[in-house]
Amino acid sequence: MNIEKIKQTPPPGVIGSLRVGFDIVSSHIWLILPPILFDLFLWLGTRLSAGKLYAATVAEMIVFLKSRPVPADQMQILLDSIDSFNRFNWLSALRTFPIGIPSLEAFVLPATGSPALTPFGLRNAIEIESSLGLLGWTTLLIFIGWVSGGVYFRWISMIVLGESNANITLARAVFQSVVLSLLWAFCLIVILTPTIILVGLVSYINAALANGLLFLIAILAYWLIVPFFFMPHGIFAQRQNALHSLYSSLRLTRFTLPSSGLFVFTSILLSKGLSLLWSVPESDSWMRLVGISGHAFISATILAASFVYYRDMNAWLRNFLDQIRSQPSAPIN
Repeated sequence: MNIEKIKQTPPPGVIGSLRVGFDIVSSHIWLILPPILFDLFLWLGTRLSAGKLYAATVAEMIVFLKSRPVPADQMQILLDSIDSFNRFNWLSALRTFPIGIPSLEAFVLPATGSPALTPFGLRNAIEIESSLGLLGWTTLLIFIGWVSGGVYFRWISMIVLGESNANITLARAVFQSVVLSLLWAFCLIVILTPTIILVGLVSYINAALANGLLFLIAILAYWLIVPFFFMPHGIFAQRQNALHSLYSSLRLTRFTLPSSGLFVFTSILLSKGLSLLWSVPESDSWMRLVGISGHAFISATILAASFVYYRDMNAWLRNFLDQIRSQPSAPIN
């Protein structure tokens, strides 16, 4: 088989896909409205807090731990965590993964000891009074995040790919988004639970060894991020169900990992790097709106570019595999 001739056609480029995504969002600027409105809601709206509930839980833990030989620094970590929970906005649970509306304000905490300020002054907060209430709010917010994320992904995919190619119904898009998100959460739990237990056990033995293990896990995690990144795209680009979309993502990265890995790495670097810039304005300054708008534009660009890349890479991969199958060799699955 003459593989060399087949490999002469280069796969889709990262920069080219990002450029096309930029052009699409520039000509359909309303695509940035959902992220902007979401961030405005988190920035200027009333917070949902579980700070008092967490403080009561920590107080009970401290009473229990005082009767045992617990290091003082670990007790202090518990006390310091109360402040973080007091400042955390539980409405951030609306920012879901892997399908969700991008947000700059989600999971952002005010500086330690600083109040949650906006240009209008101090923000109000609604306190969650019970553990059952916290569970109910979290479940509801995550579900809303999955549904709204499915609607947003469908909207962008139809603009990028055209309605004839991405003609997935709204009901199917929402249903498969929820199913895929549940599957993604299950996979994450299966991977993270033994990892956390292992790191915890190693940290009791040797802190330096635990740091080395974390570094190794971070390297291995990068190779898992790539198939996770493209998990949703089969639903919206090829009208697949959640399981088939997961398989398509694994198959795509199996044959295109160097190029696909570069696209994912570039997208994450671009998104996270610029987020540091967008987060510079303080929350009580109207300049924060500039950062929110910039983040929304870049996030929409990356999402649009990912659909462009997914479409072009799948077309390239089909052509490549067809050429291989046409040679006198065993079929490739």
